[in-house]
Amino acid sequence: MTFLLRRFVFYVVTAWAAITLNFFIPRMLPGNPVQSLINRYQGQLSTDATQALYAMFGLDKETSVWQQYLDYWGNLFQGDFGLSFTYFPTPVAEVIEQSIPWTLILVGVSTLISFVLGTLAGVYIGWRRGRWTDSLLPVGSFFSAIPYFWLGLIAIAVFAVAWPVFPASGGYDGAFVPSWDADFIWSAVYHGLLPAVTIVVSSVAGWALGMRNMTVTVSSEDYVTVAHAKGLKERTVMFGYAARNAILPNISGFALSLGFIVGGTLVTEIVFSYPGIGYVLYQGVSSKDYPLMQGVFLIITLSVLVANMLADLAYAALDPRTRQEG
Repeated sequence: MTFLLRRFVFYVVTAWAAITLNFFIPRMLPGNPVQSLINRYQGQLSTDATQALYAMFGLDKETSVWQQYLDYWGNLFQGDFGLSFTYFPTPVAEVIEQSIPWTLILVGVSTLISFVLGTLAGVYIGWRRGRWTDSLLPVGSFFSAIPYFWLGLIAIAVFAVAWPVFPASGGYDGAFVPSWDADFIWSAVYHGLLPAVTIVVSSVAGWALGMRNMTVTVSSEDYVTVAHAKGLKERTVMFGYAARNAILPNISGFALSLGFIVGGTLVTEIVFSYPGIGYVLYQGVSSKDYPLMQGVFLIITLSVLVANMLADLAYAALDPRTRQEG
């Protein structure tokens, strides 16, 4: 209980620091978000309208940065992220609500598939080391070393241009309206297959290599030798003794991946013009959209912290050595 309490206090302090940085860092960037909005309307806004925009977003000179910081915390406790400059006058919460399901489905499913496939492959290759399966690792490492955007561009060039099997961009067919209709769901799945395969191919080798190395290390431990001596089945020893201990580092990596699922694979979403939260963040940074950047960064930060808390709980369940009371 003491361990969990200390971790909880640590995460609370970390959340406060992250939210504070989340407020100040966008304001340290060069440029003016209101000016970007004015430029978008090509000078069609009057002087009074410009001053009203500064006042609306709390960026007028009469409002100090400290007051803006206090107002920011007050709005956060009310669930108000402000209005987006990029999607003006849509609230940031609504923009995030519309984009985050796309990222959760695409990157979440892709990450889970790559983790499961990579972990199982790593256990098998590490357990049967020295066989032909070891030759698969360099091939996988080659694909994992290729940057997401380059692999995405190659996938588009091959499977969307030269051999037009999949669409090159978008999250669904423009003829549909987002709904739970079967045709729309199929269109969304069809548009998401190519970026999903890109993510899986790029990341599965990393999971496999890490799991393979840990399995090789763990398989020489005394408790694995004793399990063999007891006459247990090979599958039981492989998964119940070796894999259970070898997977601990992968659990940490997977927890961090779960946290960054919310942020999305930014470059992949940009390359495929996929309507996820990573693409929204890119638009917010391009437009110097303070509220949108802060809202997206906040969601990503909290997701990473929650994922790390879950990793601590998983560690305590899998590895008794982390339970300090024992």
